[in-house]
Amino acid sequence: MNALLIIIAAIAILIVGYMTYGSWLCKQWGIDPSRKTPAIEKEDGVDYVAAKPAVLMGHHFSSIAGAGPINGPIQASVFGWVPVFLWCVLGGIFFGGLQDFGSLFASVRHDGKSVGEIIGDTMGKKAKKLFIIFALLVLILVIASFVNVVAGTFMTLPEDGRSGFLTDPTGNQTTAMISLLFIVLAIIYGYVTNKMGVKTLPASIAGIIGIVIITVIGLNVGFGMSRTAWIVFIGAYITIASLVPVWILLQPRDYLSSFLLYAMMALAVVGILISAFTHQATFEIPAFTGWSTSIGPLFPALFITVACGACSGFHSLISTGTTSKQLDNEKNAKVIGYGSMLIESALGIVSLIAVGMVYQTYLDGGFGSPSAAFGSGIAAMFGDEGTGTYDTVRALLTLAVSVFALTSLDTGTRLSRFMFSELFLAEDEKTWQDAKGARKLLAHPLFGTILMVVIGCVLGGLSLSQIWGLFGAANQLLAGIALLAVCAWLGDVGKNNKMFFIPMCFMLIATLCSLIITIFKKFGVIGSGEAVWGDWFQLIFAAAMAVLAVILAIQGVQTLSKQKGAKA
Repeated sequence: MNALLIIIAAIAILIVGYMTYGSWLCKQWGIDPSRKTPAIEKEDGVDYVAAKPAVLMGHHFSSIAGAGPINGPIQASVFGWVPVFLWCVLGGIFFGGLQDFGSLFASVRHDGKSVGEIIGDTMGKKAKKLFIIFALLVLILVIASFVNVVAGTFMTLPEDGRSGFLTDPTGNQTTAMISLLFIVLAIIYGYVTNKMGVKTLPASIAGIIGIVIITVIGLNVGFGMSRTAWIVFIGAYITIASLVPVWILLQPRDYLSSFLLYAMMALAVVGILISAFTHQATFEIPAFTGWSTSIGPLFPALFITVACGACSGFHSLISTGTTSKQLDNEKNAKVIGYGSMLIESALGIVSLIAVGMVYQTYLDGGFGSPSAAFGSGIAAMFGDEGTGTYDTVRALLTLAVSVFALTSLDTGTRLSRFMFSELFLAEDEKTWQDAKGARKLLAHPLFGTILMVVIGCVLGGLSLSQIWGLFGAANQLLAGIALLAVCAWLGDVGKNNKMFFIPMCFMLIATLCSLIITIFKKFGVIGSGEAVWGDWFQLIFAAAMAVLAVILAIQGVQTLSKQKGAKA
């Protein structure tokens, strides 16, 4: 099928979904523009800081996107374009958008608290503790996965051996240099907008000009370090980024990053138009390849692999961890919570089209990663490999993907800090300073942050492919639990929650099936005597998450049953 028709159909369906289903959800839940949000009532200048809608949209969108909606749909393309298209579009509207919007709304009505706190109010203290443990396990995988991606994108290859500032940089060294300068640019932007009173529009124009300038610098002067050195640097950076006030780095960095994402999507759409009329590249993916492929059976593999392009549990942590603390008005929850997810679904379709332009090369293993296939696919729409246009477009897209991965790391580490403190606080304790004895140390922001970063960086440094295999299932299982949590809360406050029943049951069943398949496979490998420690890691991690999820699901069903009985 023509790539242009695919993207037009996807955008049209997503817009209709936003205008109809999204608006219906607002009415069902009672979005109230006159009600003060936690960002206003609990403003503290560190975590609770009201952000302008455009800035918060940039933070939320950049954080939830990462590399997920690029890697997932590309890996799932082995099933054909139709299954991936349908799951990205329908999943985004009825599953992912519902979860993201519902989680944000529930958190705003809970003083900006996390999904764990929402579970605690509706399902009890035990369920809250179990959920936080589960979420922290997922966040370890998030940190490990993206540390792996970023360090691999920045590192100087061993055969190169150069370090420091370089005037003839490789692609990795250029990307590293631009990313470092991007951090400096974000800090400057945060200061001039929050402390000097510069308005958003002129600051944004200056920021975009700044992005162009640092890109030009990076193309001419790179920075080189080994992979291990980059892992240490990334660990130190995300530790600091998670502790400083959001206006210094998180808000401005994510806002500026969003321009790269918007530009990347616009570039892709232009490329699709060029390709449609010049036949510069041809969309090669079959409509449907079969019910079972190299990555497993369509159910559950498709729904686990696509991940962020349709539904992602990590989004619920962002919605309730950082975004809800910065929302200035409930009326903006729809565009930020629901709208961002639908844009991400569109990005998933763009990724599907990109790999379709270089599909045979991708199947033959011609790219080191799905992200590389994405960049090459879009670049192929503009010119032949080896031309200046091709190389420039590919370099810019590689930069954008690395920036989003680093953005997800920033946010994921901050979420770890919040949830680690929540795990050790007693019911009557509001902050770590209120805790007593050893719990005061365990709940301290610095302790939890350093512990999570060290574990994540060690795992990420091992380059284990097993991390990615676990991340998909854990992430989607978290989505099922988050849907359950919001469903239970809405029932508790007397609002319509029936729209959650099918999505939460489907996600829980699909992800538990995936984990069970993983567990049986690992038992087989271990039984054959060919297991390495990575197989044991996957087995233990998968089993722990499956057990926690089943316990939480049982308690959620019991809560919903009690609510139904009380109404009767």
